[in-house]
Amino acid sequence: MNKFKLVALFLFVAFGLSAQNISDNAIGLRFGDSDGLGVEISYQRALFSKNRLEIDLGWRNSNNVDAFKLTGLYQWVWNIDANFNWYAGAGGGIVSWSHDTVDANGTAIFIAGDVGIEYDFDIPLLISLDARPELGFGDGNQYDDLDFDIALSLRYQF
Repeated sequence: MNKFKLVALFLFVAFGLSAQNISDNAIGLRFGDSDGLGVEISYQRALFSKNRLEIDLGWRNSNNVDAFKLTGLYQWVWNIDANFNWYAGAGGGIVSWSHDTVDANGTAIFIAGDVGIEYDFDIPLLISLDARPELGFGDGNQYDDLDFDIALSLRYQF
């Protein structure tokens, strides 16, 4: 019974924390690993006082690989302390690739989750670190599994 009370208290505190006002718009770069196509252009739009939409576009155009990835996430934001927040979200997207050396190409859709922390500076700069698991469904077996993308993001708020 004591474990139940502890879990209930944790959930009450975690979901009872109020979020600070999030910026109406933020645009910048999300620096992920190569599973997520590397650097992505990232845009966030506030929907409500504690919720926002994030849209990320990644692409790769090299000698052997051409690819793009479009991701959309709905996020909930909670305040930890002053300018420090944490967030969680869910969404999905589409990815398409063409690899010349192994003659592989395809298109896939995926569902994604997102959890991260962010710091909102007194200047219009937002820095965040997040983890994004993605489950892909598509052509072949190149994107038909679970991927785990970790990224650092820098965004200008306006």
